[in-house]
Amino acid sequence: MAKGKVLSVNLSPEKGVKKPVSELILTEKGIQGDVHAGHWNRQVSIIDQSHIHRFKKITEARDTQFGEFAENITAEGLHDIDFQTFDLLKIGDTILEVTQVGKPFHDQFRELRNYVMPRVGIFCRVKKTGTIKPNDAIEAIPKVYHALVITLSDRASAGEYDDRSGPKVVEFLNTYFNKLGVRYQTERMVIPDNSNKLTQILAKAKKDNIDIIITTGGTGIGKRDITVETVQPMLDKEIPGVMELIRMKYGIEKPNALLSRGIAGVMENSLVYTLPGSVKAVNEYMTEILKTIQHLIYMLHGIDAH
Repeated sequence: MAKGKVLSVNLSPEKGVKKPVSELILTEKGIQGDVHAGHWNRQVSIIDQSHIHRFKKITEARDTQFGEFAENITAEGLHDIDFQTFDLLKIGDTILEVTQVGKPFHDQFRELRNYVMPRVGIFCRVKKTGTIKPNDAIEAIPKVYHALVITLSDRASAGEYDDRSGPKVVEFLNTYFNKLGVRYQTERMVIPDNSNKLTQILAKAKKDNIDIIITTGGTGIGKRDITVETVQPMLDKEIPGVMELIRMKYGIEKPNALLSRGIAGVMENSLVYTLPGSVKAVNEYMTEILKTIQHLIYMLHGIDAH
């Protein structure tokens, strides 16, 4: 976990330059007394001092004061961190969550072709209230996406044949996460077509805030096909469009694709998808599902990514 330090805390009741103060009082709405307080994603802004120094060197700008870049927190020691959305920052007794990286700087610091600040400012929202003061330590905790892949198959769980659909889902997820450049962990398991067992696993995944849960198998009409019936009551909201699209897109030429009862939805902080058990179906479903996953995660956590 990377560490930094607070050099100055700054606020202003109006937009623009902020003034240093002795402490910031953080509430659920953001910084008490600051213009950017409110129920939105950009409650707190942070700039590392090294980027200010770099900007001044490139532009030969005059010396600046803490808060002149409209930052709430002027910090040091954060310049080498590749911040990503949902990273956490522990500062004093508070916890902030990164919601956006990059912020425009004000016209008085604008100079042609020397746009430094849009790449380095950090916007956060308050996850734990408290106070922040100069010299407080900053601990950066990176977000790690967790995905769980569950194959439901009596025969595969008994070792009668190797599970192929689960590893294929993992392959899709790993490729996707690597393309996004995010930190991730994927876990895979094979269980019998047992509703009680699946319910227990899903309940634990919900408690552990697993980001993405994907099942394969058990979406047909056989007596042992219990995946949909087990998952559906545990969802807070269903997302029917993606599965309807997949069934129609592939069912036009292959009518058997219309027979899957797979569903998608939200369970607390988890996205849940139930896929058929064949590798061919996994290829079709994952190709479409991955097109919207990042947007859905942002929506689920109240991040405006438009």
